[in-house]
Amino acid sequence: MINRRSFIKASALAGAGLTLGSSLFAQEKTAGKRVGIIGLDTSHSIAFTKAMNDPAAGNKFGGYTIVAAYPKGSLDIQSSVDRIEGYTNDMRKLGVEIVGSVEELLTRADVFMLETNDGRRHLEQALPVLKAGKRLFIDKPMAASLSDALAIFAAADQYGVPVFSASSLRYIKGMKEVKEGSAGKILGAEAFSPAALEKTHPDFFWYGIHGVETLFTAMGPGCKSVVRITTPDTDMAVGIWSDGRIGSFRGLRAGKKDYGGTIFGEKAIVQLGAYNGYNPLLEEIIRFFQTGIEPVDRQETIEIMAFMEAADLSKKKKGVPVSIDMIMEKASKAGKKALK
Repeated sequence: MINRRSFIKASALAGAGLTLGSSLFAQEKTAGKRVGIIGLDTSHSIAFTKAMNDPAAGNKFGGYTIVAAYPKGSLDIQSSVDRIEGYTNDMRKLGVEIVGSVEELLTRADVFMLETNDGRRHLEQALPVLKAGKRLFIDKPMAASLSDALAIFAAADQYGVPVFSASSLRYIKGMKEVKEGSAGKILGAEAFSPAALEKTHPDFFWYGIHGVETLFTAMGPGCKSVVRITTPDTDMAVGIWSDGRIGSFRGLRAGKKDYGGTIFGEKAIVQLGAYNGYNPLLEEIIRFFQTGIEPVDRQETIEIMAFMEAADLSKKKKGVPVSIDMIMEKASKAGKKALK
């Protein structure tokens, strides 16, 4: 069970706009390079394995190899459940050992990637890894609720283990140059991505998170309120940051698969390019495994989750602005209640 004091500490820091700082978890290089995967209900597991285990990759991934996997995975999202058998067979063909539980997986690998498509299972599946003191990357979404995300960070604190979560769209073409200052100070941003819905998850958590993460990668933390605008052809969430900047996310419906955005900077207006593949994210994951330094600001991850929950509440209230602080307070109370 997560220590309640650790959870309250993480919640309080998040609500105050603070972060523990990734350097807190900087540790010696992990001795082993065996990677274990939890969840074979997503194509990400196959794509990551093909990239990392490819002999032609040389030292791009630091010698880390995916050696074992636990298939489950979503239990009741049929589109995900239906993939497990096929992806399990694919992994076997790639030389990956298939095991019967997360606990068994912990004996086979040194570091872990939580790939289960269903964010509702992430807290449950992350806890044994963190308790075992193993470094953990969690694929999008970090969880299916802000309260679960806070609980995961609290567990990481309790067990002294680094953890981070990210979408590969954090590394969309053009973003690296923007982060390095090519556009100057960021005055505002617009991002878009597919936003298919899944009834078990809040609207943007299932797929819209890709574009929301693009938005926050550009803008950084500091969002204070969110308004949701939904029509048959448009699904937008507009955030106002504490310094008056405006950032928006447009979720694309009707099966559209485009990703991108516009960054408004003091020196330039930048059009973000297309999806940049998995390798930039994988290289960041490897650096994380090597150093134990969390590459994404926790406060940013927490606000991404809060932004999406605020957008859902604004939709229910027919476009009324929703305070991020209120969402944080509500999530903290829910988490504390769950820990009793």
